[in-house]
Amino acid sequence: MPNAIMFYRVARWFYLKNIPFVPKVMQLIIFILYSSKVPANADIGKGSFLVVKGIGVVIIDKAKIGERCRIGIGCKVVGKGPYKRVPVIGDDVFLGPGCVIVGPVIIGNKVIVAPNSVVTKSVPTGCIVGGIPAKIIGRVDELEYDIFKNESYLDDIAPYMVTK
Repeated sequence: MPNAIMFYRVARWFYLKNIPFVPKVMQLIIFILYSSKVPANADIGKGSFLVVKGIGVVIIDKAKIGERCRIGIGCKVVGKGPYKRVPVIGDDVFLGPGCVIVGPVIIGNKVIVAPNSVVTKSVPTGCIVGGIPAKIIGRVDELEYDIFKNESYLDDIAPYMVTK
């Protein structure tokens, strides 16, 4: 089964061409197949993807998500009344499974949001946040590894794989 982001990309193309019916159908398909809401009027950058095909992800209308972001299973990017502004998420952001981004917050580039965290305030570039409410618990540049590097571990496990 394809990832929900594929249906979003099709819906977004039709939305940008001002063809209103197809995006609504695509959003319905996303809801039925993945129990998710990924609206065509949300701006999700190139290279961003929904982990585990996007199951349980909710993104508010008009949210802006940068390029190369990883959005974990069950993430929620939602607004907060009475504010009209919605969350803006930078590039290369990792949103852990089950995290919630609430209100008119701005999340900088290269940020890691820990699983099940609730972000209610803006997060500066390069930080690691976690908790309820989320607080800065570290810096990305202090890690011993690059979490944003897309590595394939297939070479490591290839000798142990059983083939028919």
